[in-house]
Amino acid sequence: MPLSDIQAARGRPRVALVTCAEIPDLEDDDRLLLAPLAQRGVIAEPVVWDAPDVDWAGYPLAVLRSPWDYPRRRDEFVAWAATVPRLANPADLVRWNTDKRYLGELSAAGVPTVPTTWLDPASAWRPPDRGEYVVKPAVGAGSLDTGRYDLADPEQRRLASAHVRRLQAAGRHAMVQPYLTAVDTDGETALLYVGGPDGPAFSHAIRKGAMLTGPDTGASAEELFRAERIDPRTPSQAELAVAERVLAALPGGPERVLYARVDLIPGSDGAPVLVEVELTEPSLFLAHAEGAAERFAEAIAGRVNSPASC
Repeated sequence: MPLSDIQAARGRPRVALVTCAEIPDLEDDDRLLLAPLAQRGVIAEPVVWDAPDVDWAGYPLAVLRSPWDYPRRRDEFVAWAATVPRLANPADLVRWNTDKRYLGELSAAGVPTVPTTWLDPASAWRPPDRGEYVVKPAVGAGSLDTGRYDLADPEQRRLASAHVRRLQAAGRHAMVQPYLTAVDTDGETALLYVGGPDGPAFSHAIRKGAMLTGPDTGASAEELFRAERIDPRTPSQAELAVAERVLAALPGGPERVLYARVDLIPGSDGAPVLVEVELTEPSLFLAHAEGAAERFAEAIAGRVNSPASC
């Protein structure tokens, strides 16, 4: 850094935007935060979460953005999160949110969720004779290790069973859900929230098209994120109401959350149901809504300047 830049930066707070070694300079969407943070007097630095010798205590705030390699190293990742003095979102929520069994807790709290069968490594599972289902791991990111199966087809029933056994053999918990066909027509709505001391406020929403086209074979070339179409979307009042119920049910209350993404799909009756609430490393689709990067930068700057809020 030139001397003039170093002098200009003195006294300005630094924020770590946490990523992984595969994306050391952040993905393009997250780089949209750099300029609006600078305009608010905050220096944003991409930092790899497992890089050695990082002084995390030297940052008044570390914001999780793209640590997308955590699923195969979750224990290490959540242990690391617990060592970061000021992490957004907080480490206990990271532990809770990186295992999708949290969906059972939200369902018990009255949040409408996709019906799910949970299978630990010792559970036996016999596929139904018909219907479309999704098999995926309870700890995972993107579309990795996720497949869609038409169980009326004997070969796909065999592949679904093999998928579950493959996850169990690796010591992982599997989850089996009915495939919600509305995703093929209406798509999935992702509602993005960013916020201040009273909790996150609605920022924008996008529509994601269907991604799952067939079985997961366990091949090493399976992609973390499959090609998908993203479009801006105006959520319905019903979707906003479900998202608010999700946020209200978060452990410890929503006021601790700097950002959240609530993913919804219409259920069999057309009413929205929760697919996931992402509090750890969601894509926020900042490029798809005017002012979204500025709103998130404002939320980050506000958290930096209010140490007691984290």
